[in-house]
Amino acid sequence: MARSSHNSPRVRSCAVGCASILSWIFLGGPACAQVPLAGVGTQIQLNSSDLAVLEAQEVRKDLACTVDPVKPALGFDLRFHGGYDINVPLRDVAGNENLLSILVRVTSDAHKDEPSYFVQRISVPKLPDDAKGEAVLGGLFDLGEGKYHVDLLMKDRSERVCSFYWDAEAALADRDKEIKPAIEAGAVERAEYEQFSEEPPVERAPGKPLNIKILVNFAPQNASLSSLRPIDTLALVTVLRRLSREPHFGKFSVVAFNVQEQRVLYRQSSSERIDFPALGRAIQGVEPGKVDLKQLSQKHGEVSFLSDLIKKEIANDHPDALIFAGPKVLLDDSVPEEDLKPLASDVTFPVFYMNYNLNPQAVPWKDAIGKAIRNFRGTEFSISRPRDLWFAVSEVVSRIVKSNQVGNALVSGK
Repeated sequence: MARSSHNSPRVRSCAVGCASILSWIFLGGPACAQVPLAGVGTQIQLNSSDLAVLEAQEVRKDLACTVDPVKPALGFDLRFHGGYDINVPLRDVAGNENLLSILVRVTSDAHKDEPSYFVQRISVPKLPDDAKGEAVLGGLFDLGEGKYHVDLLMKDRSERVCSFYWDAEAALADRDKEIKPAIEAGAVERAEYEQFSEEPPVERAPGKPLNIKILVNFAPQNASLSSLRPIDTLALVTVLRRLSREPHFGKFSVVAFNVQEQRVLYRQSSSERIDFPALGRAIQGVEPGKVDLKQLSQKHGEVSFLSDLIKKEIANDHPDALIFAGPKVLLDDSVPEEDLKPLASDVTFPVFYMNYNLNPQAVPWKDAIGKAIRNFRGTEFSISRPRDLWFAVSEVVSRIVKSNQVGNALVSGK
């Protein structure tokens, strides 16, 4: 949800919800109203002057500012992300160390008596009086489908006020109405920045649970980058979460790898749940641009690594489905067919590849994994937008369940 201005060399704050600067606080002053703090089970106090500003619904710029609302948009995590950018001239907060306090009230049209409050405090370092440029402060919050009213109040130590108000709507496009967002309609939640948090328990379907093996290539979308960014991992983690929540699936094997580094980062075998915190810790040290001399000396080392990985993971066991996920793997050569064809007769389960490609126009050709799975009659899905992810996972789950049902019918002779 970042805007282009966020890439400029300006002072910038973390978004609402970022643990380094965000805290739910009690604003000082005499209490005028007790307001439930949604989702936390406590209350905050609003002093009378702050409440008066919010209720007045007047735009104020005692403290110079420009507020740009961020239109709610569906992310790969299937949550609507709304928010704001605030531009403040540095000369207006220059001088001795200042403190900016931002109070945001988000009210759903469906729950007008239950507004949600977000509070952010930002310490401003001592700046010269003639400081030039702007500070760009950003905040995000997550929304369910619906219409909302947002009130924003920012003030400094001198009680100078910047206030702004706007309406927002989180809505699926007509062609995406089948998508079920990951947050309930009318709900307001703090933005979640920890992608690898623990997944809550899932009630599984009765009967024998299906065993799913997932091979995930954790690599940046841009192969020239030396580290993973949140945008590189978000869709992949969402794929894993969607699969882990499917009631028919009860056993999960996960292999996280990186082709450029030619190594397996994490392995979890036939477990009842995916250990997301452990997976997150394992991929923290991924450095795709860092290859040791031994690897450089090996001709076609990446091809050999991918070939050996596929052969090992297919030969080791027989899951109910094998799923590859990750960005395109563009190598000088393909995995030799003679390496994989002997295994084809053993692959009686469906094979899928969820290719996460944010810019399909720039990289339209098949990659090494896409070519490799053809030996096993695999199906490839291209994911470049949230809707692609939703429909791809839904189709994969449907095919796996159907394949299992057909297999069971053949075994029973029905």
